[in-house]
Amino acid sequence: MKPRDKKMVILRQLGQESEPIGLPELMDRLQGDFKERSVRRWLDQFVDEGLVEKSGQRRGTKYCVVQRSVRRKEVVNSCFGSDSLEAIRYVKKPVFERTPTAYEDSWLDAYQPNKTFYFKESTRKQLHEAGFRAAENDPAGTYARQIYNRLLIDLSYNSSRLEGNTYSQLDTERLILKGTGVEGKLDEEKVMILNHKEAIRYLVENADRLTVSEQTILTLHYLLSDGLVDAEYAGKVRDHWVRISGSSYIPFDSREKLQEKLKKIVEVAVQIQDPFEQSLFLLVHVSYLQAFIDVNKRIARLAANIPLVIGNLVPLSFNDIERQDYISAIVAVYELQDVGPIADLFAFSYMRTCAAYDATVKAIGFDEVRVRFRAERRAILRELIVQQISGDALNLYIETESHKKIPVEHQDSFVEDVKEDIEQMDQSRISGLGITAEQLQQWLSLL
Repeated sequence: MKPRDKKMVILRQLGQESEPIGLPELMDRLQGDFKERSVRRWLDQFVDEGLVEKSGQRRGTKYCVVQRSVRRKEVVNSCFGSDSLEAIRYVKKPVFERTPTAYEDSWLDAYQPNKTFYFKESTRKQLHEAGFRAAENDPAGTYARQIYNRLLIDLSYNSSRLEGNTYSQLDTERLILKGTGVEGKLDEEKVMILNHKEAIRYLVENADRLTVSEQTILTLHYLLSDGLVDAEYAGKVRDHWVRISGSSYIPFDSREKLQEKLKKIVEVAVQIQDPFEQSLFLLVHVSYLQAFIDVNKRIARLAANIPLVIGNLVPLSFNDIERQDYISAIVAVYELQDVGPIADLFAFSYMRTCAAYDATVKAIGFDEVRVRFRAERRAILRELIVQQISGDALNLYIETESHKKIPVEHQDSFVEDVKEDIEQMDQSRISGLGITAEQLQQWLSLL
């Protein structure tokens, strides 16, 4: 594990603790090759950077993540604005006291892209100011790649948690990064998390050609539902009825009608210019349609990230949202077509996510050249292997291509990144390069 990955593990472990802990206790909780001297040094760095709070002296020294003392109840109570509370009170009534409702066609038809807005103008401005991370000429997905591991863990954990998955955040991290499951947990929970990992990877790795489309949504459904629903329904619109537990809402039964409405949702979403409004629109209407036999809310949460990943905005990980609050907000959409509560949760969680990801980037460091010129670096590696280039010719090729493709101020760092990849090259790193294991082995034998 690289030092910056170890630093992230330490920071996240501290984030799991409800009380400050000492270094000995922290070392006991950390798994892997962690040296006490290094951990102590990194903790001091976190303290200097304002990420971690240090208390006590000598053997009594303890550490905690800054602002960890904010209690969960206070967080939850601040999620919903006053305008949303009436809807929340209504959906918390027993189901038999709420009026049965069906899909309301006119609601989608009434939405006019760039004229109708679910987010208030002030909220959209706030989200833009908090979430914008792009530099000039950055390709789509640059920021998502920058915080890739953190995004995999947070979004997989929170989206699964909102479905009732009982994996902790630390257990989710171990499963995603190391493939280590938890004894006693249901197999379905493990599959749910790993399916999230694949779906998020799809979004990030295809960011430069990602679009809001029916095919993208069907692909996300396939990746999220694989192994959790019958194979004939993975990635396909359902052909029979479903009912929603805890809600009086009755979705469409007809596959033809569902396909028609899914197409309409995409057509409207594509026209929305503001990425946050587009994100919320997808979250709301993909959830509302219930086009699939299962995994509908999960699909909606991943689809909501499409415009954010494309636009190099901080992704939405649904951090710090209570499951019951999320359910109530979605039921308000189902039964009242009221987007106020879910818009409140979106904005609340997004602002906290932005702050958390900034802290992560600051803590683990960020190789801007490596991320920004990822495609160019991988293209060079591919040609080196395919053409079986080695020796002096290898260094010459790297230097020549760097001068052609990389701005002068970044060339030295870029060359270092390429050479670092060559030193670490093995079969696990050839995914997406379009080469075979045999080609790799032949090339490695020349070095």
